[in-house]
Amino acid sequence: MFDLNSLNPEQRQAVIHKKGSLLLLAGAGSGKTRVITCRIAHLLHQGIPAEQILAVTFTNKAAREMRERVREMVGQAAAKGMMIATFHSLCVRILKVHIDRLGFKKNFSIYASADQQRLIKDLLRELSSESSSADADQVLWRISSAKNHLISADNYQASDQDPVSALVAAVYPRYQRALKAFNAVDFDDLLMFTVQLLEEHADLLEHYGSRFQYQMVDEYQDTNPVQYRLLKLLASAHGNLCVVGDDDQSIYAFRGADVANILDFEKDFPGTKVIKLEQNYRSSGNILAAANAVIKNNVKRKDKALWTASGSGAKIEYHLCEDSEDEARQVMERIHAEKYRHKLNYGDFAILYRTNSQSRAFEEQLRYENIPYVLIGGQQFFDRKEIKDVIAYLKVIQNPADEVNLLRILNYPKRGIGAGSIDRIIRHSADRGISLWKVLQQPQQVAEVKERTASACADFTTLIKRYQQRFKKPLRLLETLQELFVELKFADEIYRQEKDPQVARRRVENQEELLNSMSVYLDRTADPDLTGFLDRISLFDDDAPGKNDKESKLALDAVTLMSLHSSKGLEFPVVFLTGLEEGFLPHKKSIYETFDIDEERRLCYVGITRAQQQLFFSGAQQRRKYGKLEQREPSRFLSEIPEELIQKSAGEQKTNSTPEDEAASASSFFDNISQMFGD
Repeated sequence: MFDLNSLNPEQRQAVIHKKGSLLLLAGAGSGKTRVITCRIAHLLHQGIPAEQILAVTFTNKAAREMRERVREMVGQAAAKGMMIATFHSLCVRILKVHIDRLGFKKNFSIYASADQQRLIKDLLRELSSESSSADADQVLWRISSAKNHLISADNYQASDQDPVSALVAAVYPRYQRALKAFNAVDFDDLLMFTVQLLEEHADLLEHYGSRFQYQMVDEYQDTNPVQYRLLKLLASAHGNLCVVGDDDQSIYAFRGADVANILDFEKDFPGTKVIKLEQNYRSSGNILAAANAVIKNNVKRKDKALWTASGSGAKIEYHLCEDSEDEARQVMERIHAEKYRHKLNYGDFAILYRTNSQSRAFEEQLRYENIPYVLIGGQQFFDRKEIKDVIAYLKVIQNPADEVNLLRILNYPKRGIGAGSIDRIIRHSADRGISLWKVLQQPQQVAEVKERTASACADFTTLIKRYQQRFKKPLRLLETLQELFVELKFADEIYRQEKDPQVARRRVENQEELLNSMSVYLDRTADPDLTGFLDRISLFDDDAPGKNDKESKLALDAVTLMSLHSSKGLEFPVVFLTGLEEGFLPHKKSIYETFDIDEERRLCYVGITRAQQQLFFSGAQQRRKYGKLEQREPSRFLSEIPEELIQKSAGEQKTNSTPEDEAASASSFFDNISQMFGD
């Protein structure tokens, strides 16, 4: 059972609203999940049949938790029949009953990613024998995007300026025909076919509109075009659609989310009641004031301002560091200090950053200081494939007898040594008790290995021997590693294989960060050599924390590392928002390519509002790029925060400075940033 009196006035309004469309603008930490579950419970108490209630979420976990909370409030019997589901599971239920109207049998299969890949590759081979895995990835990604924008195979148009689109236009219809022949659909079809059913069959639209009289949608700001269309259809008969979201936390445009869905909700549903949840139950006043100051600079947004009854709290600290390593050291110092000063656990701390490649310096420093940590939303730096590929080369250059790594790189990047040839080389090595390295130096002795393959093996061994000599020069370790990158064309291989250009860019950035790791090693080591660098890396072994799923990770007493995108929906007593520089936050692609500073500002807002008690900003004066230091500029978002909310770190101030000097220094700092980006 729940008590309406336990809710604040705005929450109570949202819960008791019954008829008509409702836009619930739920700011960060405003208790939106509690409002949704209380609203469902209230409808049930008002006598609304459970079968008429539909709540849609984005994850199975969120749906499961919502069902459990409602059952705790009203009891198992009263909740029986309500539907709380993800978009995909809702559509599966509808299609299982009615997909025969689209020419499918009701026992259809759902193709997962691997099934889709195999089918696309087969279709590409029919069109061209020269197609690659990269082509398949690109085509599949484009088809998925088309379906999420409700573009069918018949309506897909190729562009003269886009060669890939011509390939998609050829494959997409064949792909859909093949799926139908196999009585199968993919995950994107689940939504698009459901929309098609409701648009083409008035009786189905009437049936489901009548059944789901009261509809609620969580995280509405993250919906894409096909999800929006589905919701509008289901609510068209009665208009009882309650959407809950926060346009200020719309940060998933790269996944297809369209912030216009929530910004234009009142136009799409005239007469909408708008309720703002602005009271925050998570963060202190100074943290919220900073968040409000940043986000108000976005022009296209719903006006709202978070507030709290819990007081101002501590000021935000800003640390301007020398470089990435200094930033990592200063963050560790603050973790040690705050842990013992306030009797906190390691699990109370989170380090947030814009790109996953930024985790490298923090991971190294955490391990150096034996501080337990977990990495959310990505692999640990030295576990990433693109990093392991480079390290495998370095290990073979150091020790050609390392056959595990030798086999990893033998045909990576591709050099014409196929799987069959590799198998014959391995058998030849095992049968004669000769090392693989020796066999590769005499490949012509291996039966059935073609001349072209033998030549590729010879080129490979020559390359390894050449770099063995180059890496013997300790003063040129960094330059030699850069030369290896260029000669092997790692970046070209990543872009060739990766279907999503943004993912490819991140993987290339990770490899560039390995150059920075080498540069740091050289700065810190009196007698550097390749063996020493590899020994340093080998300390980062598989026993390190961070191997579990997200839920179990967060349950550990360990510092959390994660990107800003991964942090949404979480909260921590102490948060370090790092890399507050132009090029990181806002990211360089938003500055020079997409010009979407608004989404970057929303990311900053999300990061700020993860903090409950203390928030630390940090940035660097210079960072390494390709191993060389380059100057950095403070993030423009710093200039948007009133200077009275921020306290400069003691490390930035002169040791003999007076309070007047410090005040002048702080004033000058903020004046400089304001001049840089405008007042």
